[in-house]
Amino acid sequence: MKSPNFINFWYACFLFSIAFFLIPILIISVARISPPSSPYTTAADECPLGRVYSYNLPSIFNHDLLLRNCSDLHPFNWQCGIFPNHGFGHPATELRRIMPENIRKSWFRTNQFALELLFHRRILRHRCRTRRPESATAFYIPFYAGLAVGKHLWTNDTVERDRLCDQMIRWLKTQKQWKKYNGSDHFTAIGRITWDFRRLADPDGNWGSAFLNMPEMEHVTRFIIEKAPWDNRDVGVPYPTGFHPQTGQTLKSWQQYVREYNRSSLFTFVGAPRPNTGGDFRGLLLSYCSNETASCRAIDCAAANCASDYTVILESFLGSEFCLQPAGDSSTRRSVFDCMVAGSVPVFFWNTTAYDQYEWFLPGEPESYSVYVNHEEVRNRSYVIEQVLMRYSKEEIREKREKVIETIPKIIYGGRGLIDFKDAIDIALDGVLHRIKTEREG
Repeated sequence: MKSPNFINFWYACFLFSIAFFLIPILIISVARISPPSSPYTTAADECPLGRVYSYNLPSIFNHDLLLRNCSDLHPFNWQCGIFPNHGFGHPATELRRIMPENIRKSWFRTNQFALELLFHRRILRHRCRTRRPESATAFYIPFYAGLAVGKHLWTNDTVERDRLCDQMIRWLKTQKQWKKYNGSDHFTAIGRITWDFRRLADPDGNWGSAFLNMPEMEHVTRFIIEKAPWDNRDVGVPYPTGFHPQTGQTLKSWQQYVREYNRSSLFTFVGAPRPNTGGDFRGLLLSYCSNETASCRAIDCAAANCASDYTVILESFLGSEFCLQPAGDSSTRRSVFDCMVAGSVPVFFWNTTAYDQYEWFLPGEPESYSVYVNHEEVRNRSYVIEQVLMRYSKEEIREKREKVIETIPKIIYGGRGLIDFKDAIDIALDGVLHRIKTEREG
């Protein structure tokens, strides 16, 4: 008769053999059912509006346009500073003089025309990106149109301005996904104003590219820093500022910082005069702030080093209750968003500077976060600005500032990779996905 120990030994061997063969089979089966987690796979309820597919465009349409040597560019040198740090620009180390280190690390010298790079980087790492075009609701075209066209804007070579635009359209039309809806489920981001891409709408037919006049672009949604008022496929998005927090905690720290900042001036104007433009409204504001009132601090960017030293701009906005925001070289200007990120209440003189531009991003009630003073009144009586602003009580100013501070996440572009708060790119993607679903269901 075999001993109990002998039977137990062979029983244990039997169980071990079963486990040895069955466990790998189970692991393989589970792996097939549940794909490995990655930044590109998400639960369905995280992306209720659908997912985004990014085309892998030939590099001549994006990365090859990132010039690292600015010596051959127009004297404006607007492309300089776009390429460093994936569009964020160099760290704004000069800000250590005015803010804590934990916040300062989220500030960069970001070029105002860097939108294309910021969009591209975030979408490649977005939680709702898919690598499978058949599972996508929307299709992103990572064409750096602003860089492709911008270098040639000040030349007379319209063929060169349109060359890459034409080539990109031809490439796009060969794609299976494009043919299905003729581009109505496609979108792109453009880092310059719409007027740089509408030559056929120019009365003289000389300025810009014809990119947005091309029939293939008629149904494509374009996120652009200044839109055409009649074209609902243009969606105005905030100009990039220098603030790119990676976490919601850093964002909250900044919001509290601007909330508590000691603001010693009633209002400020930051900008340069434009003597070659009719009326030079910016020159009028600069003269008024510099010479006619003690309530305003003025920063003349023609004399100050605004482009390379963020402290010059930021200290002025942080130290003022209100900031004057006239039209720029066009209807809009980056300064609107620099001002609001600093918690200063913007004062507008034209509806087209913000109210008619950024509906997806700014509060729906303009009076809740801003002040409007008609530009014609100011031309007739420049002192009307101070009169209007002096009417607001401290409590009314505080309420407007709180609305501005509440809006900050919606007008900034977050840091690298996945972020834990909704920023301007999240709002843009939600908006275009909702638009596409609505149009299909309608």
